[in-house]
Amino acid sequence: MIIDLRSDTVTKPSKGMLDAMMSAEVGDDVFREDPTMNALEERLAHMFGKENALFFPSGSMANQVGIKLHTNPGEQVICDKYAHIYNYEVGGVAFHSGASCKLIDGDRGMFTAAQVKEAINPSEYYYSQSSLVEVENTTNKGGGACWDFQELEKIKHVCKTSNLGFHLDGARLWNAMVAKNESALQYGEIFDTISVCLSKGLGCPVGSVLIGDQDIMKKSLSLRKLFGGNMRQVGYLAAAGLYALDHNVERLAQDHKKAKEIGVELSKLSSVKKVEPIETNIVIFELHDDVDEAHFLNNLKEKHIYIIGMGSHKLRMVTHLDYTDQMHEKFLGILQTLAL
Repeated sequence: MIIDLRSDTVTKPSKGMLDAMMSAEVGDDVFREDPTMNALEERLAHMFGKENALFFPSGSMANQVGIKLHTNPGEQVICDKYAHIYNYEVGGVAFHSGASCKLIDGDRGMFTAAQVKEAINPSEYYYSQSSLVEVENTTNKGGGACWDFQELEKIKHVCKTSNLGFHLDGARLWNAMVAKNESALQYGEIFDTISVCLSKGLGCPVGSVLIGDQDIMKKSLSLRKLFGGNMRQVGYLAAAGLYALDHNVERLAQDHKKAKEIGVELSKLSSVKKVEPIETNIVIFELHDDVDEAHFLNNLKEKHIYIIGMGSHKLRMVTHLDYTDQMHEKFLGILQTLAL
C-alpha cells in the first residue's frame, strides 16, 4: 500500500467522476459552444454571485490573468511574503504583467487591514502605483490556515477607499469554507476576482476557474488566448468539475479531521520540534536541528509513505480524498511506532 501525502493534487478521478466525464456533451469551447463547460462556468459564477466565470487549465494561469486584469506595467501588487503568486508562479507577476510585489510580513500567510494601509505607496509620481491587494485562502505555506472573514472585510474597505483591486487566490477556498462554515456568496461580495481550483481537494484531473463581474472580466477571454489557454472539447473536464461540486465538497471535513489526527501523533515524536497549527488538510511540521531530514524522509519512503520537504527542516503532508481510512489507520500506527 502506497500512501502519498505530498499534495491533494495526486488524486485520480473516481469511477463516478470518470463516468460523468465520458458521458459529457461537448462542443468547441473556443467558439464558446461547449454546453458542459458553459454549465460549469455559469454555476460557479452564480455560486459566488458574480456575472462571469472562465475555466483555465491551471490555477497559476487563472491567478496570472486575474492579476493582469487589475494592473498595468510598473504597478504594484500587495501580498504576503508566503503568497503562492510570489513564491510558486515563476515570477509571473513580473513577467506577464510587468508588475512588482510589495510583500507584507504576515502571520502564516495572513495580514491585517492596518498592514495593507502601511503597504500602499505614496501618490507621488516617482513611486510605483499600488493597484491590487491579493490574498490566498487557505494559505499553502501557512499550513492550510484560514483567514478571519472580518479581517477580509476590513481589507476590502481599505481597497475600496484607496481604489485598489482585491483578488483572492482561492486554490483551497473550498477547504476554508467547509472549515469555517462560510459561503461562496460571502466571498463574492468582497472580492473583485476569485480563482478557485478544482484539482486540489475536489479530485478533478485538471482545472481552475476565474470568477468576477463582467466589467473586470471583459478581457479575460482574450488574455487566456494570449496565455495559450484556450481549449476545444473541454466539456470532459468541465463534467469532472460539476461532479466534484456535487459530491466532493462537504467531504473535505474528513480530510481536515485526518490531518489533525496526524498532527497529534507527530507532536509525540522526539524528532519533531514543532507542528504548525492545523485547520484544514495541510500539516506542516519542523524537525529538530540535529535530525537528518533526508534520513527522516527515506525512513518514511521505505514504508511506502511519501511527503515533501519545504526547506529549513520543515516538512509537509496533505490529506485528500484518495487517502483512505485504511491508509490513515496504517499511517497513524507507523507514527505511533516511531514514537516508541
